[in-house]
Amino acid sequence: MNKDRLKSFFSRRSKACVGIFGITQLHLRNPFVVAWWSAAFPGLGHIILSKYLRGYILFLWEIVINLQSNINLGFFYSFTGRFDMAKAVINKSWVLLYIPTYLFAVWDSYRTTVDINHHYILASREDAEIKTNSISTVEFNYLDKRIPCVSLVWSGLMPGIGQLYLHRLPAAFFILFWWIVIIYFSKALPAIHYTLTGNPSQAAVVLDPQWFLNLPSIYFFSAYDAYTKTVENNKLFEWEQSKFLQRSYQNGLFHMPSKKKENIGESMHIVSTFEHSIYLEIAITAIQMKGIDKKDILAIPMDKKGGSVQLFDSIHSSDGLSLLDLPMIIATLFTLFGGIYGFILKWGPIIWGLIGMIIGLFLGLTIKILINRKYSDQRNNKKSAEVVLIIECTENQAETVKNTLWEHHALGVRKLILGKDMQ
Repeated sequence: MNKDRLKSFFSRRSKACVGIFGITQLHLRNPFVVAWWSAAFPGLGHIILSKYLRGYILFLWEIVINLQSNINLGFFYSFTGRFDMAKAVINKSWVLLYIPTYLFAVWDSYRTTVDINHHYILASREDAEIKTNSISTVEFNYLDKRIPCVSLVWSGLMPGIGQLYLHRLPAAFFILFWWIVIIYFSKALPAIHYTLTGNPSQAAVVLDPQWFLNLPSIYFFSAYDAYTKTVENNKLFEWEQSKFLQRSYQNGLFHMPSKKKENIGESMHIVSTFEHSIYLEIAITAIQMKGIDKKDILAIPMDKKGGSVQLFDSIHSSDGLSLLDLPMIIATLFTLFGGIYGFILKWGPIIWGLIGMIIGLFLGLTIKILINRKYSDQRNNKKSAEVVLIIECTENQAETVKNTLWEHHALGVRKLILGKDMQ
């Protein structure tokens, strides 16, 4: 144990930092996906890397320069065939400022992702411990497992709320604030009202294309970022808990089950399986409070099949494949173009934007599932045993131990008496 702590103390790199405003962690990312989000909206690629200061500056730069140069309006008129209007609306002085910084945002997010991947590899090899919670007088944050789909749903209802669910406060408030600003100036809510009341043509009249074209990028980025960050936080929790269990509950004095020993006295073993969760640690400490010595508890975190994470397959929790990157990218593009052409089509920009979103998500998921079909039977979404817990106790303690394990969400519990009937 002292050796592990010394190793952690002298480690140069850590995989994560748990602070009062959020969890910043290193993990493998696809540089092309990060570069895409910078191309969709400068600053977003850096925010997904937790490079907040650089991301916020580039984001604000995009808002100001794009607004002054009328880039979105030029884009809108060009794709609807009104090229003369596109030429007239573009402010050439501001466009010359726009292009270099836009290219820098894309290039720098790609380069930074490659660098972070290198640091992650080195940090993983050092395998240093991390602090799992942070407490101050104004806030409390902790490492725990959360449900990725919950993050996705909250971000789908209101961008920024998914990040708030993860306690990523800088990203949450920034995205939430700018989503409200862009929604307001784009007149999207009145347009939605007109669409729902059967007047989509009026929706096209009230919408401001300059602001409206920003919405798809921020909306889908928020959902994608919240989902992937939840998955990576869960992986970090499992990694840290595995290290804790190996350090604290793999005592060399533990008596492994043996037929000879079981026949000598009252001692027996209770075997159970758990998922990685906070309930596992609560169960262990509850058992210790009932009189079971720490040296009589053995916890064995299990290695997972295909556990080595690939650079392009490090996002989806159930099978290790990046199922959401392509659907989100295609949905952003299809929603954008659906909204643009909706200004000149019968059903209006809101309905055509939703149609584009559905088609984009379906197309992206179909492509990813077909590409990754060979992995489809690798795992399923059912709960699986990730930790084996073996507890040595007396006959009188057995039922208490079993009940405690069941009460704390054990996946399975079994009394082991070698050479006798098992209960």
